[in-house]
Amino acid sequence: MEEEPPGEDSVDRHIARWRGKAPFDERVEEIVTRIQMLAKHVNQAKDRALAEVGLQLFEYETLHRLASRGAPWRATPSELAAELLLSPAGMSGRLDTLEKAGLVRRLRGTEDRRRVDVELTEEGHARWDEAMRLRGVAEDAMVEPLGADEQAAVSALLKRMLLRVENG
Repeated sequence: MEEEPPGEDSVDRHIARWRGKAPFDERVEEIVTRIQMLAKHVNQAKDRALAEVGLQLFEYETLHRLASRGAPWRATPSELAAELLLSPAGMSGRLDTLEKAGLVRRLRGTEDRRRVDVELTEEGHARWDEAMRLRGVAEDAMVEPLGADEQAAVSALLKRMLLRVENG
């Protein structure tokens, strides 16, 4: 892929606005601010995808946790609550909403009636799948200006940065 001539972006304008007014390393500020701006665009694309399929973020997050398990897309309410950092009461309310919308169903255990599993319905899986597809389109468009080698290089560099902050 041919490299486009560089143009001025919002970060260039940010740096120019703050040059000489705040103590920062311009190169570091450019990198961190561009990461922040890209994250903002990813979040906006996610919000648009969720709106388009009629899901709220809390609904999507719950469906996402169930879908990550693979067919038959089941988990117990306590497993979901732990993954989503919710109280049992908060999880119960969330599941009530999702069940009323037809996106999940609760199944009683056959051997132990006290056990309850939460399962994605076909509708829940279809809505989650469409939200994922729409997010993917937006994310692909974001990295499309970079060739495969450049994408690999950016990924490797960001991984090094992330490992530094995750591992201290």
